[in-house]
Amino acid sequence: MELLECRLSVDDLDAFVSRLGEIGDDHGVTIQAFDARYVADRNHLERAVELADRSIERGENVARDRAVEILLYAAGRRQIDRALEMGVGEGGNRAVILIAGDETSEVDDARESAALEALEELEAVASLEATLAEPDERTLCDFFEITDAERAATDASLSALVRERVALLEVEK
Repeated sequence: MELLECRLSVDDLDAFVSRLGEIGDDHGVTIQAFDARYVADRNHLERAVELADRSIERGENVARDRAVEILLYAAGRRQIDRALEMGVGEGGNRAVILIAGDETSEVDDARESAALEALEELEAVASLEATLAEPDERTLCDFFEITDAERAATDASLSALVRERVALLEVEK
């Protein structure tokens, strides 16, 4: 899995999403863009990919598209409309774009790297910057419904609590 942390400037969301799909198809990988405010860290997205792939393998997936299934798990929600809040929108966005092959192999690593290079060249990518370096704790707590009392009751990191919400999606099916 590769991540492109960047600032986006999206004029036409449908065209942007379509272009991501084309790049994914060209390189044999899955690509999904996220508003970085809703992503706790790399581990959050790794867990979402792992659980989405397991759901697809078992035939338990909600979405027909792997990228959407990954989005559902990353959001910890089964409703696509609610999960889409986590995606990027038109205008300026602090973003993280996930690139995931189907399996761990040198071939997939090369495909992911090639797709990453193609994404970096997109006109919508205004700049490369570390968008996951400082998580937006308030947005994460609000979106994943993590209360102050819950945080006070545990020594688990916010990232661990978010990953717990992602994993709970499996239990709630």
